Amino acid sequence: MYKHTKFLLSLLCLSSLVLTVSCGAAKSDNVGQNQASSAKEVAQADPCAGKNPCAGKLTSVGGPLAKELQGKPVVVDVFATWCAGCKNIAPTLSQLKQEYSGKVNFVVLDVTDKAKVKETEVMAEKLGLSKFLEANKSKTSTVAIVDPATGKILTMFKNNPNKADYTKILDTALAQN
Repeated sequence: MYKHTKFLLSLLCLSSLVLTVSCGAAKSDNVGQNQASSAKEVAQADPCAGKNPCAGKLTSVGGPLAKELQGKPVVVDVFATWCAGCKNIAPTLSQLKQEYSGKVNFVVLDVTDKAKVKETEVMAEKLGLSKFLEANKSKTSTVAIVDPATGKILTMFKNNPNKADYTKILDTALAQN
């Protein structure tokens, strides 16, 4: 009996180690791949990195947006300071904020730690983004572009630093408003 228990424990430890190593390798491979590849290659490596990966999942923010977000498209960034993907897309989002200043609302949902999540939940509730936050708070480096009139998510990107992908959607949304 003791030999069988010892064998099973060894097998369990080995399985855990293999899983941990393979997950860590996959994460580091994805980070390098995302930084070195085009948005199209990222979309192939990560099914949520495409033009609208969440179509059919969460198609709206889940309710009406706050009045201060009305009238302009809303870019919602799920962010954490420790997220490599967030650092990868930060320059693109910074450029978009400058280029679309006054034309587009930018909202950062900071999920860096428990304290930030609590603050973010209060802000999301105020802005009408609670359901969106709940569905996406574990998906850092996700950026959604939302139609303010309907609350419909026009598109979502995952770790996509390609500025042209964002400007195409924003320009279309601005032309329709």
